[in-house]
Amino acid sequence: MVTYSQSGVDINLEEDTVSKIASKLQSTLQFRDIITGSGHYAALVRLGDKAIAMSTDGVGSKILIAEMMEKYDTIGIDCIAMVVNDILCVGAEPIAIVDYLAVENPNPDVAVEIAEGLVKGAESSKISIIGGETASLPDIIRNFDLAGTGIGFVDTDKIISGKNISSGDVLIGLKSSGIHSNGLSLARKAIFEEANFKIDDNLPDSDITIGEELLKPTEIYVKPVVDLFKKDFNIKGLAHITGGGFTNLKRLKKGIGFKIDNLPEPQEIFKLIYKQNISIEEMYKVFNMGIGFVIIADREESQKILNCLNKDYDAYKIGEVISEDKIIINTFDGIEIQY
Repeated sequence: MVTYSQSGVDINLEEDTVSKIASKLQSTLQFRDIITGSGHYAALVRLGDKAIAMSTDGVGSKILIAEMMEKYDTIGIDCIAMVVNDILCVGAEPIAIVDYLAVENPNPDVAVEIAEGLVKGAESSKISIIGGETASLPDIIRNFDLAGTGIGFVDTDKIISGKNISSGDVLIGLKSSGIHSNGLSLARKAIFEEANFKIDDNLPDSDITIGEELLKPTEIYVKPVVDLFKKDFNIKGLAHITGGGFTNLKRLKKGIGFKIDNLPEPQEIFKLIYKQNISIEEMYKVFNMGIGFVIIADREESQKILNCLNKDYDAYKIGEVISEDKIIINTFDGIEIQY
């Protein structure tokens, strides 16, 4: 079986590294009124009756797909999406971002394409790009890397931390656009090394190339989720399904679990990867499998939320919260798995 760690990304080692860094930084939280620190999707700093949410993220190895395609005008969207979708998860509305572009050697033409994507992402998110940094690091960077740090705001009495989630609450999933910006190391190994596909080969039974599919921008969920905030629904938890797949739900609250038994059919790109000797457990732990964002809501309001979302977006009731501390998933091929 091909695993994420064999493709160069060890999730367990990454989590251990993050934990050790966070433990060293813990003492700095005393200097300000911090509401949520590391571990959640975004950190919150109290400012009177409001809180500032902050999150940072990058595009990751999706940049290598852009290089293979020689097409750089969408990865800026991914950069914005990865940051603003995390900010939403504490109930905050994103307002601004700064970007960081580290390059091996400056290339104005590539930089312009990257900027075009950043603008598109900002337009979709209704945020401002208020600054940034470009660094030339020829001894450190190969080609370039792109990341961003964003801020948002929320009234302190409307923060969504996950603490009120309880057994019986409903999970509502919003459809992803595809692979988004996570798991590309495993996807590249499976598709290009194991299956020997080329970047310009078509997906099976499709007129879309593999490169085009892998490069599809990460879905930005700001508009539908902020619209829900404004309607004052009883939302108890929000999760951006990124690296770690559905195990991301564990970030929200300890001591509870999730039964996910009504997922929509995943996109063909996931099926193609799965066929390359990848276990089904690995698939749902690495990829979003067709659901990029999860809303956890009171059962009584879940149908109203679905009705509101489904006017413009593909949303589904995908499962519910359970009392056991585990995640149970009924997969697209009929196998039940647990984490």
